[in-house]
Amino acid sequence: MEDRSLIMVPGPTNVPDRVMRTMMKPMIDHRGSEFKTLYRGLVENLKYLFQTEGDVFLLTASGTGGAECAISNVVSPGDKVVIPVFGLFSERVKENIVRRGGEVVELSLDWGAAPKAEQIRQVVEREGNVKALAVVYNETSTGVTVRDLEEIGRIARDNGVLFVVDAVSILGGDHLPVDEWNVHVCVTASQKCLACPPGLALISVSEKAWETIENTPKPFYYDLVQMKRFSEKNETPFTPAIPLVFALDEALKMVKEEGLEKRFERHRICAEAFYSAIDALDLAPLPRIEDRSHTVMAFRKPPNVDNAAVRRIMKERYKVVIAGGAGKLRDEIFRIGCMGMISEAEVIQTVSALEGALMETGFQTRAGDGIEAARRRFSSEF
Repeated sequence: MEDRSLIMVPGPTNVPDRVMRTMMKPMIDHRGSEFKTLYRGLVENLKYLFQTEGDVFLLTASGTGGAECAISNVVSPGDKVVIPVFGLFSERVKENIVRRGGEVVELSLDWGAAPKAEQIRQVVEREGNVKALAVVYNETSTGVTVRDLEEIGRIARDNGVLFVVDAVSILGGDHLPVDEWNVHVCVTASQKCLACPPGLALISVSEKAWETIENTPKPFYYDLVQMKRFSEKNETPFTPAIPLVFALDEALKMVKEEGLEKRFERHRICAEAFYSAIDALDLAPLPRIEDRSHTVMAFRKPPNVDNAAVRRIMKERYKVVIAGGAGKLRDEIFRIGCMGMISEAEVIQTVSALEGALMETGFQTRAGDGIEAARRRFSSEF
C-alpha cells in the first residue's frame, strides 16, 4: 500500500477506509430503483445533518459551486444583499452576488475578525429594502467562526430578510440547527467535516426560501426548482458522481451512528487541544479567543521562520500535511484542519510534526511542550 500522509489541511480531509471502500461498488443506473432507494436514505440523513424539516439536495460540485447555486437562486439583478466580508471565502460570496447583478452592501472587517450581530442589525436597519443577508459561518481562510449566527438569524427574521449561510467548512463539526436558527438556504460540501471525498455540494432550502427562488431567474445546472422536481422522484436532474454518492451515504451513516452532539464535542475538544499546543509553543492564533473555530486553526508564522519550509519538512519528514495562509495571508499564517476523522491521535501526530519542523527551521522552543499541552487537554476529559 502506498505510504499515506496525514492530511490536516482545511479540506479535503482524511477519509475513513469504510467510506473509501464504498466507492468500489458496481455502477448503478441513476434513473433506476437502486438509486432511488439510495437517494431516499440520503435525504433522510441529510435532514438529520442540517437539522431541518425543509428540502435538501446534493449536486456534483465543489463547495464553491454550492455557494454559487445558493446565491444564483435567490439574487436577481438589483436586489440589495448585505454581506460581511472578513476573509477569502466571504469575498467569493460577495463576488457571486456582484456577478448576479445584486447590489452589494458590504460590512468590511479585518481578516481575523468576526462580524457581530449588532453590526449586522445596524446595516440591515439603516439600508432598508434588503432582500437577503449572506454570511460565511466559518471563514476557512482565517479560522474565524461567526458565534453570533443564531442572533443574526433572528435579525433576518425580524426584518423579513432571506438568510443564506455558507457552512462549507463547519457543518457537521459544530452547532448549526438550520431551522431553529432561521437559516433559509444553507450550503456545505462533502470533503470537510463529513470526512468524505471532495466533489459534492449539499444544500438545504426552507419553505420561506421557495417564495423567492420560484420568482428568481435561475441558471440551468444550478436550478433548485428543477432539483426539487426531480427530488420528488428520488432522482437528480443530471447524472451525479455515483461513486461519491456511495461515499456520502456511508459518511452520513457514520455521522448518525456517532450522533451530532458527540461529534460536535469531539471537534471542540480536539480544537482546544490544538490551541493549547499553539499557546505552549508561544505561537499567536489569528482570531480572538471568542471567535476561534473548532474546525480550522489559524495561527501566525513566527518571525524569521519560512512558512513553506516548515510545511515541506512536515510533509517530507513527518508525513503530515498542513496549509499555509490563503489570499493576502498566504505567507503570514499556518492553518490546520480539525475536521471529520479527528481524534487525540491525529492531534498529537500533527503537533509533534509541527514542533519538529519549527525547530529545524530555527524556531526556539522546548521539544515536547506543545505535545504535553495537548495531552493535558485530552486528559482533563477523563
